[in-house]
Amino acid sequence: MIRVGVFGAGGRMGATVCEAVRMADGCELVAAVDPFRSGAPVADSEIVIASDASAFLDAGADVAIDFTVLDAARENIRWCAAHDVHSVVGTTGFSADDLDEYAELFAHAPANAVIAANYAIGAVLMMRFAELAAPWFDTAEIIELHHDQKIDAPSGTAMTTARRMAEASKDWAEDPTTTVIAEGARGGLVADAIRVHSVRMRGMIASQEVILGTSGQSLSIRHDTFDRSSFMPGVLLAVRRVADRPGLTVGIDSLLDA
Repeated sequence: MIRVGVFGAGGRMGATVCEAVRMADGCELVAAVDPFRSGAPVADSEIVIASDASAFLDAGADVAIDFTVLDAARENIRWCAAHDVHSVVGTTGFSADDLDEYAELFAHAPANAVIAANYAIGAVLMMRFAELAAPWFDTAEIIELHHDQKIDAPSGTAMTTARRMAEASKDWAEDPTTTVIAEGARGGLVADAIRVHSVRMRGMIASQEVILGTSGQSLSIRHDTFDRSSFMPGVLLAVRRVADRPGLTVGIDSLLDA
């Protein structure tokens, strides 16, 4: 039985993670942490949300899941490395320097970590399909759409997709735009190759469309998330396999191949 603790348990995503862990075979929810909801109960359980990560040690957690915000997640990951608790992280926005730091931390720690921009299996496949298509097209742009509570833009999924596409092909046509009427209309340029457009809209969860074009044809690859439960199979996959993945694993692609 894998004993699991959840950071950010008081938020909507954290609550979904807690429920998924409680219902999963081979997993047991043993602790929940959220300094903003300390003292509140986790729905349909006897667990009370704690204010700090010491609750994980008291409960003997093997794995900590983190869906919080960037500054909190940075500290939570360091805490997990220092206290021999495996870490499964869905918070986005980490820099290359952050990932280098965590790779170093977990290379010398008994615990391991999985950090992924997106745990939805369909989104992982979308990124892979876009990467495979990139060398066959001259132009490409990404439109990502998220709920109106998401504070970072572009999304981690869009950034990861654009970078992977840019690495897959160096031969992109130049942007023909010479006059920008409204600043930002052409989106943000990622890796000097792919433009990304971010939509923040009430009622959305998460969607992304990759549009590729070349002479006489275009290809659209789209993934839509209608409910936060879509992330849970990937999260649980990471929880079950993180102990067998030494050091830091970025993305869940390799877990799908295992």
